[in-house]
Amino acid sequence: MLFFLVSCLSFLLLSQSFLKPHPASKIEFRIWAFPWISFEVFQRFSVLMGRKRKIFISVSQVPKAFPSIKRFLSARSENLNHVEEEKDEISLLDLPDLVLDCIIEKLSPSDLCSMAGVCSYLREKCTSDHLWEKHIKQKWGGVIGEAAYREWQCQQIASKMAPKFLHSTAKRSKFRLFSGPLEFLKHKSELKDSSKSSSTCSLPPNSVMSCYLALESGKFWFPAQVFNRENGNVGFMLSCYDAQLSYDSMTDNFVASAGRTMIEEAIEWDRIRAPSVNTPANVLHISDCLHELKPDDHIEIQWTKNKEFPYGWWYGVVGHLDSCNANEFNCLCHISDTVVLEFKQYSPGSRWRKAMISRKDHREEGNEVDGFYGGIRKLHKKEDIGKWKHLWPNRALE
Repeated sequence: MLFFLVSCLSFLLLSQSFLKPHPASKIEFRIWAFPWISFEVFQRFSVLMGRKRKIFISVSQVPKAFPSIKRFLSARSENLNHVEEEKDEISLLDLPDLVLDCIIEKLSPSDLCSMAGVCSYLREKCTSDHLWEKHIKQKWGGVIGEAAYREWQCQQIASKMAPKFLHSTAKRSKFRLFSGPLEFLKHKSELKDSSKSSSTCSLPPNSVMSCYLALESGKFWFPAQVFNRENGNVGFMLSCYDAQLSYDSMTDNFVASAGRTMIEEAIEWDRIRAPSVNTPANVLHISDCLHELKPDDHIEIQWTKNKEFPYGWWYGVVGHLDSCNANEFNCLCHISDTVVLEFKQYSPGSRWRKAMISRKDHREEGNEVDGFYGGIRKLHKKEDIGKWKHLWPNRALE
């Protein structure tokens, strides 16, 4: 009984001495004083005491005779520092929605694509249409119009129908006969690749982001109009033609395809505009502005050298009749049945300088020698007029 009391008393004294704070020299002395304490006992004891109170022992205070204890303390301190650093860091997802939206709106298209790959929450935000509509208007607003959007929607509808056809074709192809094992393995790998590519298509096909990326990559050929065919050929100055264009990001230029044979490369941004009207190039445009045309009005008129070729649009102004002295107080040209169209880029003696059309019943007019004049549209916007003046030739054409 006496032995049991002595043992309990010594244990209580020993535990109280550990619970009291001591300087580093005393801690070191107590570790040296009990060499029979194993590393496992020290580890359990430190964990137990750490739950009740924070005990910090620097690694330098541990004697060299206990390398295992030293390793344990260094690893534990590194873990604590790592946890504290993680607590100090603020995640982007911890920000309020309003702040996060403001940050995302400032990102460039490439940054939005990178951010969309972080998580599903950021993906939903970074692929929203209202963000990408702004980027499309900033970069592509001057060269694509309603015709391009309609073309894009038609392509997406066609692409939605294509997988169903391919899927039914793949089902039927499972029962085909193969000439050998190599052909069978090749066919099997093609099916796997097609299924993998269809499963990795993660963007909604009709989203604005997918349209932007298709434009940037050059995969989407969009309808537009190109000024000065053949990059300033004298025969096509101050004209534009309809074409399908593809963007080349390597050169920051465009490739245009018109008709079955014509391909024009290295087209710069300032030579492109969105289609001015919805009339196809091979259809006569309905002229709904003839009754309001007066001298000095800016116009565009369809013209083609041969009926086998599509129309192009040519820039001109409304002139005065030969019988008019061009005095604005006496001029009656605006009520005359004949409208004079003047193309001042040509010299006064050129046969291309003037053309006459009927105000009341104008249709396609011309012949195989002088070409055929089609529909007319009046220019109202200063931007449209300024575009033509920017392309004005340095000298008069013959």
